[in-house]
Amino acid sequence: MRLSSAIKTLSDLAGRVKSSGKIKKVVVVMGQDPNTLEALSKATTEGFISPILIGDPSQILLLLPEFGLNKNQCLIIDETNPAKAAELGVKLVRDGDGDILMKGLIGTDVFLKAVLNKEYGLMLPKGVLSYVCAIEIDKYSKLLFITDPAVIPFPDLKQKAAMAKYVIEMAHKFGIDKPKVALMGASEKMNAGFPNSVDYAVLCKMAQRKQLPECIMDGPMDLFLACDPQSVEIKGIETPVNGEADVLLFPTIEACNPFYKSLMLFGGGELAGLIQGTTHPVVVMSRSESALSKYYCLAMACLTCE
Repeated sequence: MRLSSAIKTLSDLAGRVKSSGKIKKVVVVMGQDPNTLEALSKATTEGFISPILIGDPSQILLLLPEFGLNKNQCLIIDETNPAKAAELGVKLVRDGDGDILMKGLIGTDVFLKAVLNKEYGLMLPKGVLSYVCAIEIDKYSKLLFITDPAVIPFPDLKQKAAMAKYVIEMAHKFGIDKPKVALMGASEKMNAGFPNSVDYAVLCKMAQRKQLPECIMDGPMDLFLACDPQSVEIKGIETPVNGEADVLLFPTIEACNPFYKSLMLFGGGELAGLIQGTTHPVVVMSRSESALSKYYCLAMACLTCE
């Protein structure tokens, strides 16, 4: 679904979801997690989700009042074994009894093992598991979408094409009709010694030939050329991204993950992010992420459900 106007902030995202009047069922695996419950409480109070909490009922019931929730606002399912809870959560979503799957107090490996299960999981046919997030920072005039900070360590060309497809489609859902995609590197110079620059040339040709969703793509380029128009002018480099990137596609997790964490830690950023390549929205957040970021992840998941 394309929006009539672009979402420019994460609060705009939440407002758009709230104004839709739609309530989505969020299945949380091992729901006895304070940060997660705080995010769920805010989204529930604002009327755009209904929580289904799988986990230890005694712990969940003890925590609910702390975050302004009561047992009548949630469906609580007793399953204290993490692996079985993950399997049950996936089944509920796959069978249509939930709209969104969310990680609670459970190891990411155990959670994703259920999502990836070939027999009963949530992967799209021929899907590539990846991760997209939108980050809001004070020093940038709009949301910045990045991929992949969490899933694919060293993506090959096929995986990079899938990453590009997913992140461009997400930007479209935020109302950005023709997102500017910067393929990130240490320099703007093509160099066959760096395999990523060769892959980037192929991706740019794919974008030109409409083998990727509608976008403006260029790379390789450094962060200054991607996000700072003044640097573009100073360097005298001609690029259609022109220092106004909507999307940054990174070549490895080792490049992308520290970048996003530095924005969060030193830049005061907040984010909304989702696993990609699945049949339903899947929210996977680190325990160190803020309750507010988890709330924005819920809003992003609801947006993609529409």
